[in-house]
Amino acid sequence: MENSSSFPALSLSGFSFSPQQRALLFALVLLWYVVILVGNFGIIFIVALDKSMHAPMYIFLCNLCVNALYGTLGFYPKFLADLVRLVPVSYGACMLQGFVIHSSTCGDFSILTLMAYDRYVAICRPLVYHVIMTKTRVWLLVLASWLVPLTAMFMNTATLLGRALCGSTIRRIYCVNWMVTSLTCAPPPGNVAVSYFNMLFYFGHFVFVLYTYLYLVRTCVASRESTRRFLHTCVPHLASLCTYSCSTLLDLLYMRFGSANISQHLSNFFAIEFLLVPPVLNPLIYGLKLSKIRRAARRLLRAAGGARKAADSGED
Repeated sequence: MENSSSFPALSLSGFSFSPQQRALLFALVLLWYVVILVGNFGIIFIVALDKSMHAPMYIFLCNLCVNALYGTLGFYPKFLADLVRLVPVSYGACMLQGFVIHSSTCGDFSILTLMAYDRYVAICRPLVYHVIMTKTRVWLLVLASWLVPLTAMFMNTATLLGRALCGSTIRRIYCVNWMVTSLTCAPPPGNVAVSYFNMLFYFGHFVFVLYTYLYLVRTCVASRESTRRFLHTCVPHLASLCTYSCSTLLDLLYMRFGSANISQHLSNFFAIEFLLVPPVLNPLIYGLKLSKIRRAARRLLRAAGGARKAADSGED
């Protein structure tokens, strides 16, 4: 066992890449991160500019994109820097990265829960939709969807702060609170309790969203108009929920029960799948499926093209 220390420098053992692999990974990951930034900023920009989309569904969608940008900011810049030059990470920086990534994961479930509730009110109680989803209530729900996951993960992180560690190697390519907990000389009971409470709490979010969509499916079967609205607005939310839930569950199950004999590269993929797929897939799903966003994007592209032609003709 390594000598115990309250605040050692921590090393990430997942970077088992050759120099050639690092160069290729750097180029691919940088390109992928640019796609994430362009896709999510694009959705936010389109919704912000088009006043007809200043409605609860699109406000929640913008928050989903902002949360994706927040979560990926906690991973990609440091990962790219580590591919260039891997150095030990300080205890505080490691805890901060774990906090950002975990709170972003919880935030996604909170926002997807709001989106499911919004669709339930819109389809099952359309006559009182604007009475229930008032501007004040929408912004309170948005505030709660940020404060609750941030508070939950702050409590999780706070129970680890100041704990002496008897190890310094995290078998990942980024910091994870659960892995830090496994390095403590005596796992803090408070952290274990808070961790399982958070998992149960957000599993409850998942059950609520799943039940809501099953209820919507049953309700919409009886009405062609309701079915059309469900396919038009709910399918993107459902696809987003399934993608994110499967990605997160895969990482969670592997982290808790995965075999130590699995290859490091496959382990790395399991660890970052929820940071790779959903942040890119969500803007594509909503951009392709929601007609208002498609039309607004076309208008912006035409306007940009017209402005460029006018500028070119002015120069001539």
